[in-house]
Amino acid sequence: MNDFEVAETAAGAGAHEARTVDVVVIGAGQAGLSAAFHLRRGGLEPDRDFVVLDHAPRAGGAWQFRWPSLTYGKVHGMHALPGMELTGADPARPSSEVIGAYFDTYERTFDLRVHRPVDVTAVREGEDGRLRVETSEGVYAARALINATGTWDRPFWPRYPGQETFRGRQLHTSGYPGPEDFAGKRVLVVGGGASGTQHLMEIADVAAETFWVTRREPVYREGPFGEAEGRAAVALVEERVRQGLPPRSVVSVTGLPLNDAIRDARERGILDRLPMFDRITPTGVAWDDGRTADVDVILWATGFRAAIDHLTPLRLREPGGGVRVEGTRAVRDERVHLVGYGPSASTIGANRAGRAAVSEIRRLLDRERTGVATG
Repeated sequence: MNDFEVAETAAGAGAHEARTVDVVVIGAGQAGLSAAFHLRRGGLEPDRDFVVLDHAPRAGGAWQFRWPSLTYGKVHGMHALPGMELTGADPARPSSEVIGAYFDTYERTFDLRVHRPVDVTAVREGEDGRLRVETSEGVYAARALINATGTWDRPFWPRYPGQETFRGRQLHTSGYPGPEDFAGKRVLVVGGGASGTQHLMEIADVAAETFWVTRREPVYREGPFGEAEGRAAVALVEERVRQGLPPRSVVSVTGLPLNDAIRDARERGILDRLPMFDRITPTGVAWDDGRTADVDVILWATGFRAAIDHLTPLRLREPGGGVRVEGTRAVRDERVHLVGYGPSASTIGANRAGRAAVSEIRRLLDRERTGVATG
């Protein structure tokens, strides 16, 4: 039993007494672990000065839930966590295993003491200027919050007329089991991002027939994607976040990489894109121009939304639906930092965001300790 559990037991069942810490980190994926590393390196002690809460059953962030056919060799742009490289990984192993083991080793190496599984139900204004963080293991009173909850818990399911009448199977990328489940089936993949094309290319080898529909004509990116191109893409996402709009998908600003696998799939007709259908029928989908497609499965590769509903009591959202962020700091509340959100949603961006958030929070804590106004 840890110190928090002892305190909660002593206080009695149903007690509302909060445990005070300087910082609560919500989420132990790339961004959360990066933040925890920089808190630790800055002299803050886990379980005394800060706490990391993660609702997943084990280490690995969202990577632990990836489909088995996504091997480590197929992962693009996986950057090491600060302070420890990922070396010697077998490219043929599932990325969920490789990165899950790496995150687990990282947590133990730096003694980050992640609490799991812990669900954070709400963050609201507390007493004495602290944030009240309500969780399944009790309540924390924090001077600052680093939210690193990512998007995996909020798969986006579009709604179309007739969707409830479909007699086949519907599933989302978040529940994709690998191509074997679709052998001999007629499969419709919805979505023009990297996941949609990866699923489609895998499924096409075993399915009886495949269809691909997207809302917009796919944009393919040829040539290298270097530092300058990366900065330009991040700048576009940052501008949306500054305006208080929800972040858009990565592919909407980067395009699909035109690699050998994509070229081959286009030549074979696998990536012959159809416009978005207008309605779903009991046996498939239909367009208003009279076209129809009978399918057994609809796979929604339609992305995710930021998992930030627990922050609703703080009223951080702008009229556009997003949280306006400067750097990592929520404009409406300087105690709250969002990492792995918007421009920091990539693995390298998450690393940088974790460091930047901790730097600002340390300044906030120092101002409070010296009695300097924070407004």
